[in-house]
Amino acid sequence: MNFTQKKGYKGYQPYSYLVRGKDYPAIEWSQWDWAGRHVIPLEPEQEAMLQEILERYPYISVHEHPDFTPVDMSLEKFFDAERQGRDWTGYEALSYSNLDCIFDNMLDGTNIISSPGGWKWIDIIHDLGMRLCDIAHQDFLIQCKKVEDIFRAKAAGKIAWVPCIEGAQPIENEVDRIDILYGLGIRQLGVTYSESNALGSGLKEDCDGGLTKFGKACVERMNQVGMLLDVSHCGQKTAYEAVMHSKKPIIASHVGAKGVWNTKRMAGDELLKAVAGKGGVIGIEAAPHTTMSATRMTHDIDSFMEHFEYVKNLVGIDHVTFGPDCLYGDHVALHHAFAAALSTGETSKHAQEYQEVPFVKYLENTTEASWNIPRWLIRHGYTSEEIGKVLGGNTIRVLEEVWA
Repeated sequence: MNFTQKKGYKGYQPYSYLVRGKDYPAIEWSQWDWAGRHVIPLEPEQEAMLQEILERYPYISVHEHPDFTPVDMSLEKFFDAERQGRDWTGYEALSYSNLDCIFDNMLDGTNIISSPGGWKWIDIIHDLGMRLCDIAHQDFLIQCKKVEDIFRAKAAGKIAWVPCIEGAQPIENEVDRIDILYGLGIRQLGVTYSESNALGSGLKEDCDGGLTKFGKACVERMNQVGMLLDVSHCGQKTAYEAVMHSKKPIIASHVGAKGVWNTKRMAGDELLKAVAGKGGVIGIEAAPHTTMSATRMTHDIDSFMEHFEYVKNLVGIDHVTFGPDCLYGDHVALHHAFAAALSTGETSKHAQEYQEVPFVKYLENTTEASWNIPRWLIRHGYTSEEIGKVLGGNTIRVLEEVWA
């Protein structure tokens, strides 16, 4: 099939205002479709239904990393590329997507400019500032600060870009840094990543101490400034207490269900019900070897959707959406390179052996996932209204209540 580009894209490439190889090192980045372009086929009437849905409803991905990995994924070359601190945004790749809004979590834990451990305040600010400079020189991604920016971007054939940070490690013990991040445009912040911090326990920990008093103060500040609170990488107790302490709905932007695949990375029923009970929304994760299932024993779009349907049946279709957590390049190789920093070994252990995949077909990158999620839903009998809710309507409802 033909892949048409959004009308708002005019050909901008990252850092075009500089001279590559002179002002910064010339790194060879992966092709966005390095693994091919895999699209679920539809009948003509289903294609027409899809186009009507995409025209009518906003399509939001609540968790992505729409940047590139280098072609050379040897550890030395890969870490050299990461240490440059000049993330390569997939403008052209995104122009082929169906998205109207993307929550971009940038380098986060792979941001190792000054420390191999990542997550340093100065590095996070460097990453954000560098990206904001590039965003300022192009006109396809609209920096999204309010809900109306999403509808403005959709009408113009562009994409609303929401910068996010997955974990609050960089704020250290400074609650005012939440205000600083908000002032710089961050609109979603995770309580913890997989490791514990001053706010609470991460999901890799053997013992979960719950939300700290400082964590409660941070939840309150996020509510006050209008920042969306994310509990995707928290320990279950910490996540639950953050949900219950918040006076506003929260998001679990990229998770799956323990009831489908019982690993630390997945969320238990009690937490899923708590998020929905407070009016929040749950995004389903698609990064390699996360949302697998006992019925599939591998990772593919059907195991991913098994998590979606489990959560939908548990809490209702008004409280589920998609946060595929994709990037452009070899995601499996990135997980191997950053196994310790990203805690993939600690959080993805399962009692049964499963079949590894080189990439998750139909969900390999942000663009491919945006094509195939609504296609799968159409093929499995979901109505236009139901699809509109899970693609963006549920998220819009939460943002209208949370964002200032």
